[in-house]
Amino acid sequence: MSHPAPAHPSSEHDRLPRTVVLLGWVSFWADVSSEMVYPLIPMFVVGVLGASATTLGGIEGAAALLVAFVTAWAGFRSDRCHRRVPYIRVGYGLPVIGKALMALAVGWPMVLTGRLIDRLGKGLRGSPRDALIADAAGKAIRGRAFGFHRAMDTAGALAGVLLAAGLLWWFTGTPAQADAVSTAPATHDAGWAIRVVFGISAALGLLALTLTFLVREADRAPDGTAPGPSTPARGGRLGLPASYWRCVAMLLVFSLANSSDAFLLLRARDAGLSPWAVVLAYALYNLTYTVLSYPAGVASDRLGRWRVLAAGWTIYAATYAGFAFLGSASWGVWPLLALYGVYMALTEGVGKALIADHAPPDRRGTALGVFSMANGLVTLLASLAAGVLWDHVGPWAAFGLGATVALLAVVLVPVLRPR
Repeated sequence: MSHPAPAHPSSEHDRLPRTVVLLGWVSFWADVSSEMVYPLIPMFVVGVLGASATTLGGIEGAAALLVAFVTAWAGFRSDRCHRRVPYIRVGYGLPVIGKALMALAVGWPMVLTGRLIDRLGKGLRGSPRDALIADAAGKAIRGRAFGFHRAMDTAGALAGVLLAAGLLWWFTGTPAQADAVSTAPATHDAGWAIRVVFGISAALGLLALTLTFLVREADRAPDGTAPGPSTPARGGRLGLPASYWRCVAMLLVFSLANSSDAFLLLRARDAGLSPWAVVLAYALYNLTYTVLSYPAGVASDRLGRWRVLAAGWTIYAATYAGFAFLGSASWGVWPLLALYGVYMALTEGVGKALIADHAPPDRRGTALGVFSMANGLVTLLASLAAGVLWDHVGPWAAFGLGATVALLAVVLVPVLRPR
């Protein structure tokens, strides 16, 4: 039975643990670094290095699969050795090498190598970091803890996007010239500018790595549950209870609707927004995501995880329906992407808190890793289905499918969710 939240937010019970706060700042600087690079990779691989769009898709597909499988392995290993921090440190260190390699790339194989090193780091740190947050924060404030982490993570993403846009504008002279990088073969100056941005992003990634040396293992969560040493395996697959697997199954139903965000940005450009405006609209999405992530986590502690998740999925369905019927009304992209940020705030951190709630303390890394792997694979399938519908039927069909499956997930919540 859930208990009402304490009346005084400043009480010791409600105060976020030092570990959670530190990991929030680590993620802030890591996402500043990552989001400086992510929007520029397509124009760098295709415009500067002259590779094909198929090659670009192969690079990103390989990176996504690597993250999915390494995340599960790292979570399992961090449970077995009862240590999270070493995986976190290596996970934030490898992207520095990967981004530096991409800055020096003279061909797409070097970009592929750098991207795989970068994503290997993401896979290694993801589930151990989330498990450490769950270890440090008791159930009464776990939604708040994950909400704070998502807010810091997304604030870094917003700062990274804006910083990359500003640097590209500065180095190339005008927004029009910056737009031209994505639509025409790159000039020497444009290629040089992107490489400099990659180099700066690698340097900022060092800040995230440095902060990880202040992070310590959590001995015991405030609710009295110890994250280690391991206890004998419980019933159920991988020592995880039936309620965990029901949660995963329910979340994966929604994942069938959750295709890549790249389709949203592509639709925004098709609606008439310039590449420069698309970047700013993407920044607006990150802004609403940042502002609402922490309140969403608090709401999930007080109202329950499933209620908040169902609200987020309903907003997702409305957003995708809006994109399906957008037509050429480019003004509609702005409120739709802002609304999409609301959906992300209501679901991303809350979903992780839900998984942690249903996982034994000594299996949290495994639980979060297995879910991340399954979610990544199902999202990949959803993206492939959306791409086929986009090419052979039209964008409205891709977004219509997402909206329909999301509403199905909402309807199934009261039926399938664990009690």
